[in-house]
Amino acid sequence: MNLLIVNGYDRIGWSKLAKYKIQPICEFYRDQLKKINPKIKSTFIYPSMDLKKTYDDSFFNFFDGIVWTGSSLNIYDNTREIKNQILLMKKISNLPIKMFGSCWGMQLFTVCNGGEVSKNIKGREIGISYNISLNKKGKSHKMYNKKPLVFDAFASHLDHVTKLPKKAVALCDNHYSIQSLSGENFWGTQYHPEFNFKYTGQILKARKKLLLDEKLFSKNQIDSLILSYKKPHRNSYSNSLSDFKIRTLELSNWLKYLKKV
Repeated sequence: MNLLIVNGYDRIGWSKLAKYKIQPICEFYRDQLKKINPKIKSTFIYPSMDLKKTYDDSFFNFFDGIVWTGSSLNIYDNTREIKNQILLMKKISNLPIKMFGSCWGMQLFTVCNGGEVSKNIKGREIGISYNISLNKKGKSHKMYNKKPLVFDAFASHLDHVTKLPKKAVALCDNHYSIQSLSGENFWGTQYHPEFNFKYTGQILKARKKLLLDEKLFSKNQIDSLILSYKKPHRNSYSNSLSDFKIRTLELSNWLKYLKKV
């Protein structure tokens, strides 16, 4: 299986994380996918870094599916980096190829296909997104085959979908926002099924100052959280976080879906 992984970060956004020696998001995403299917081959592209790079439609014919990573960008900012990703997503959305988008990937697909995304007045959801509940559509959707009806997931986002894209349905939500959707040739989650405790803890550490400035956590709270993610006690968290197979079911179900198409 040959996958294209699209890095959602721009150079400035990623440089802030790179200072903390966090594994590049494309590589981390690839590694999680290869744990599910070791035979996966992947190619990375960086549309918000390689701004002059363009792709013909024929380029995408080499891939069985496309994965879009998260990002620190906000879709409503009018930067060249964001515009470049919007152009690319619109191009791919018109092609008969299956996509999976985490967080930013879902937001980008939404805006490029007639939906809306805005800053959430409830603030940032980071660390763990609790009590995500499948709705009627979600319970019967292939993405959630064998997934608990209510689950927790790793998350890191400030924005949320306020209007669904055309021909799309919401599949689950929690007190914070819509947490996933299914559109034409697209499955997307607002949370991060690819994340684990270690990677989420590294992101919390890298964004510690921001989170303190936003008064989302006290210093003791965030230090305690980062420490708990380094050595998570299994009994302290739900199986939807601590069990790799349950945590990544959205991805494994998507890979199975690609095989059957």
